[in-house]
Amino acid sequence: MRRYTLSRISLMLLLTFILFAYSCSQKKSASIFQTSTIDALIVGVYDGDFTFGELRAKGDFGLGTFNHLDGEMIGLEGIFYQVKSDGSVHIVPDSMKTPFSAVTFFKSDKVETIDKPLSCKELKEHLVSIFPTKNISYGIKVTGDFSYIKVRSVPEQEKPYPPLTQVVKEESKFVYENVKGTIVGFWLPGYLKNVNVVGFHFHFVSTDQKAGGHVLECNLGNSIVEIDYIRDIEISLPDTQAFNKADLENIESEDVKDVEGKRK
Repeated sequence: MRRYTLSRISLMLLLTFILFAYSCSQKKSASIFQTSTIDALIVGVYDGDFTFGELRAKGDFGLGTFNHLDGEMIGLEGIFYQVKSDGSVHIVPDSMKTPFSAVTFFKSDKVETIDKPLSCKELKEHLVSIFPTKNISYGIKVTGDFSYIKVRSVPEQEKPYPPLTQVVKEESKFVYENVKGTIVGFWLPGYLKNVNVVGFHFHFVSTDQKAGGHVLECNLGNSIVEIDYIRDIEISLPDTQAFNKADLENIESEDVKDVEGKRK
């Protein structure tokens, strides 16, 4: 009777361990969690009610910005970085808030090694060529050597907030050469154009955490490219007067291209 009891206890412990391991694996779901929408940011809704402490529970990888539009955000391996308009990089405290961010628990579905020089344009063309479909979203992580990278950040704004198309005219641009770091970003399909930036949206942070920002141009060398296939999106809309009163019906797609530096 004693042996039977011990065996049953061992079985119960084994089942408990399996269930725990399974529940832990489910935390990294293939989904994007997003605060607000790109259209709201375009028209000047720069104050959100979501803290980075809350955002951390939704993802360990992503990009976005800060209340008052105070710089560019990069989320990598569970750490959130702020790149201010002077180019300085800071670790973000949980108490800070964001008006627009998109994060996921990054898990690679495809990994490739890049062993030849590529421009950002060539990198994007290659990525699109290996996507299994253009009807889902992708998390993109590129880690390696950059012979050249051009990034930008935006200055903190004061009320009354101007639209984003006006703010980017004051953006600070920085060029770095022979730097190691990581591109963090997403590719989203065109049907999400009023929700987030469609196509590629890349931010960058250097390995030494001394450089970063929104990626405008780049040339990369030896690198590792990781892709996360994402089929689900969850959106949390701000419960603020600014968001509730914003006119989100008449956003031009060219405005998004302007602020992302994509207009030809």
